[in-house]
Amino acid sequence: MPSDPVEDLYPEVATAGSLAAALDAIAVQHGLSLGTVRALDSSSPLTSASVPGESPVRDDLTVSASTGERRFSLEGWGQGIALIVGDTDDLVGVVRAAHGWRAGTPLHDIRRSAPFVVLTRRGEVVEQGPAGVVAAEWQWLRQRTEEADWPNHTALIEAAYNEPRLRQLYPYTSHSVLNFSTTTGYPFSPNLVSLSAHGSRSNFRVWGRREVLGETATATEAVALAVAHLPADLGPAVAGRYEGQRR
Repeated sequence: MPSDPVEDLYPEVATAGSLAAALDAIAVQHGLSLGTVRALDSSSPLTSASVPGESPVRDDLTVSASTGERRFSLEGWGQGIALIVGDTDDLVGVVRAAHGWRAGTPLHDIRRSAPFVVLTRRGEVVEQGPAGVVAAEWQWLRQRTEEADWPNHTALIEAAYNEPRLRQLYPYTSHSVLNFSTTTGYPFSPNLVSLSAHGSRSNFRVWGRREVLGETATATEAVALAVAHLPADLGPAVAGRYEGQRR
């Protein structure tokens, strides 16, 4: 009978009976705690597991094992943001990272204890709070736009950034349209206003939630039109996913 490639790649997992059980066993050996580890998919217990975040700002950490080579992958989300990812062949390293995730250890400290862990762009700044996430996203967006060499789009991004009421919101683009969210996590809030640059005589277009609000010749005019349609009580973007209760 041919051997099972998963069992060949992960003998410690096969011996334990599941990836969840193997994680638990290694945690006990090293004096660590992972809480209630469970299989992500009951049909593939040898290759999937999740470790509880046990924090209001962290979801469960997912761990998966590749079937083509010995490689464990982990991914951790919190407040609608992908925070950490990583790949390693060392299950002990996975357990160390998972222990830190469950315990609420700062993300940079998790990376120090498990060097294979990579903080995402937003993961690098999420612990600075929503204002830090928003500021970092604006910085990244402006840099990426400059590198794209699209003058009208660059002018639009800069004009929006220079407007404090838009700069306090989380910026993101979709199909070259600039959108603004009142939350830093996905799913984002419904668009109050959106902006785009294009090549016709009216170089810029402004949308509301359901209709075009107007077209303008300059980016500054487009931003002014957008701001005129913002709610008077609109505040800075808050942390987390949009759940329907915020404007």
